[in-house]
Amino acid sequence: MKKIKTSLFIIRHRWWVLLLTGIVLLAAIIPLTNTKINSDLESYMPDTMLSKINNKKIGEFFGNDETMLLVLENDDVLRPATLKRIQNISESFMMNDAFEQVLSLFQTKNIQSDDGMMVVTPVVENIPEQPAEREALRKLIKGNDLAYGLVVSEDFRYAMIMLTTNQQVPDVELMEQIHQIIAKYPGNERIYMTGQPYLRAEANDKIALDLMVLLPIGLCVMLIFLWISFREFKAMILPFSVVVFSIILAMGLIPALGWELSLIGVLIPIMMIAIANNYGVYFVARYQEINYYHPGRNIAKTVQEVISYLKKPMILCGLTTIAGVLGLVVHLLIPARQMGVVTSLAIAFALLLSLTYIPALFSIIGKSTKKQYKQVNEGFFHHLLSHVGKLATNSPKRMSIFFILFFLLLSGGVFKIHVAPDSNKILPDDHGFNRAIRVADEYFGGSKMIHIMFEGDATDPALLKRIDEYGHRLEQNPLVGRTASLSMMIKKISMALHEPGEPGYNEIPEDNFAVSQYLELYGMSADVADFERFISFDYTHTLMTVQYQAASLPDVEGLLQDISEMLKDEPQPYVVGGASLIDKEISQSVETGQYYSLLFAFLAILILLSIIFKSVTAGVMGSLPLAFAVFCTFGLMGWVGIELNIVTALLSSISIGLGVDFTIQVFWRIKTELMYTDNWQKAIDKAVRGIGRGITINAFSVMIGFSVLFLSAFPFIQSFAFLIIISLFLCLISALALIPALCMIFKPKFLKVKSLMSKV
Repeated sequence: MKKIKTSLFIIRHRWWVLLLTGIVLLAAIIPLTNTKINSDLESYMPDTMLSKINNKKIGEFFGNDETMLLVLENDDVLRPATLKRIQNISESFMMNDAFEQVLSLFQTKNIQSDDGMMVVTPVVENIPEQPAEREALRKLIKGNDLAYGLVVSEDFRYAMIMLTTNQQVPDVELMEQIHQIIAKYPGNERIYMTGQPYLRAEANDKIALDLMVLLPIGLCVMLIFLWISFREFKAMILPFSVVVFSIILAMGLIPALGWELSLIGVLIPIMMIAIANNYGVYFVARYQEINYYHPGRNIAKTVQEVISYLKKPMILCGLTTIAGVLGLVVHLLIPARQMGVVTSLAIAFALLLSLTYIPALFSIIGKSTKKQYKQVNEGFFHHLLSHVGKLATNSPKRMSIFFILFFLLLSGGVFKIHVAPDSNKILPDDHGFNRAIRVADEYFGGSKMIHIMFEGDATDPALLKRIDEYGHRLEQNPLVGRTASLSMMIKKISMALHEPGEPGYNEIPEDNFAVSQYLELYGMSADVADFERFISFDYTHTLMTVQYQAASLPDVEGLLQDISEMLKDEPQPYVVGGASLIDKEISQSVETGQYYSLLFAFLAILILLSIIFKSVTAGVMGSLPLAFAVFCTFGLMGWVGIELNIVTALLSSISIGLGVDFTIQVFWRIKTELMYTDNWQKAIDKAVRGIGRGITINAFSVMIGFSVLFLSAFPFIQSFAFLIIISLFLCLISALALIPALCMIFKPKFLKVKSLMSKV
């Protein structure tokens, strides 16, 4: 009676339902104009993150400006044309306010002795025109470790230009300046670049491109699917409109809540395409079925019957999906939490529209013409599901053993999963960003930096000697390419002021005054600003940089452990920071957040299933297909070498939220069949054949929705598409085969208890 009253209320107040729907949509559309894209991975973590705190401390004394690396490739970078191009580009950067510091072959210094006097000159004073001059320059560079292996590779195939960027300049403007300068001085050299400003600018462009490409394609694919399913315009357009409305709400909520669209935000509209149509499809399919068998029935009564029939299962399926997706709210990454909130609200909105807006509009549009509707009792689905049902009921133990063996085989790959150590894989492997990183790692000592800031008198010889010793120890680590510090520069100066073998040669002076004298003497021959990257303005802090490469998170953690062990007895306060440490903490947060969201989603689903079926056994049994699918999918990641990153870490919550629907429907159908027979084998076989086709079509519609992500510009989103489709497929086959087999073996009591869904 209550169900009838609810449906009557919707029909009687249908215009109010449509009006309220329009108001909500308008409210969601307005903030869309304020949507901002944020591809800064550092901002994805809370400000309480240790590496962010340490970087802020270092920035107070040495600035927060970021580094860009430009790599020029030629068979010999000492060719006159190549050197001229490097000179022109470097000088143009130096005259541009967007760049604080520039370091190339033409800014690198050569510190040498001339009749007992220190002379500081540029490494390249004149561009050599003759082969003999070029070889003389090559010899000079090889003897200068401030240039050799730092701004030019040891084989002279690559030259590097290091840019310290002005953080006040927006990324887009900064990259425009770089591209304009490079274009102004064309040449035969290939140029690659890397750096966070470049990554953010490229990611921003690709996020916008993904939305412009994936969203229309996804909507078109869904339209085609709905047309094939219903062959009726009204039946196609109503569920489709729910998809569009839920996307508008989801995307509008992001700026409305003061958030920005992140890298993983690209998934939100595609998730809505894959998920939001389900509830409307259920309504339309049931409506067409009733309309076929009762063509003369009043439209209002037909809509009432559909609502009465579907209201409870749709709400419960919607709640379990929301519960699974809400697992993201306990993730450590801020955008993942935001995604959990936004998608959950949008799914709830789609569910509400399917129970109110679609019935209201159906009652206004009027009845459809009678369509051919038939139960499919032959063909591929029928034979396949009949075979699956017979296997599950005739050989349930064999079926269970097969799933166990498959689980053990595939889930073993979980131990091979690697967490992405950095953000390099955001862009394609052959992108210039990653080419520059590979060159830096192979030829320039590494693309990653760790900064160690020491507090204390920067001219204190004892501190400088300890820093020098730290540098030597770190350079013994195979991951470390080089270290740089004030100690290194002081020793270079000493080599220009003393003869080899003479006391003080290649040594740090014994008193503060002598160190200060060294710096003053350098300032007489060159610009003392060359030391700005090593010493603070007030001489109270000094900085050591560690240049290294790392292919995995354990590599980074191992190096940091070595640094921590090395500095455990350091008497002066120190801070360890660097952009690569933020990458490291993001990677660790991805791994930890994955565990949190997975545990939350499993517990939420277990509790909900236990409540729905009034049995803890139902919660445990219903969670088995989800556990099977999730662990097998992560095992597959390990076997094929897909890394756990900021996107693939979202897999478990989304997979659980979507896959649980299949299990619920199988449970309910078995329970319904058991109301008419005490023969478990007959009931399970009939349930699989009866509900299997609908579940399979529903599952494949969701998979088709996610398949659009294969067209993404981001490799890790393409990987996510592959994994979510595999995961949903595993959820499907375990719901149709494993659950029936387990029910046949254990004959759970909760399926014999009178169901709340006894009409299903």
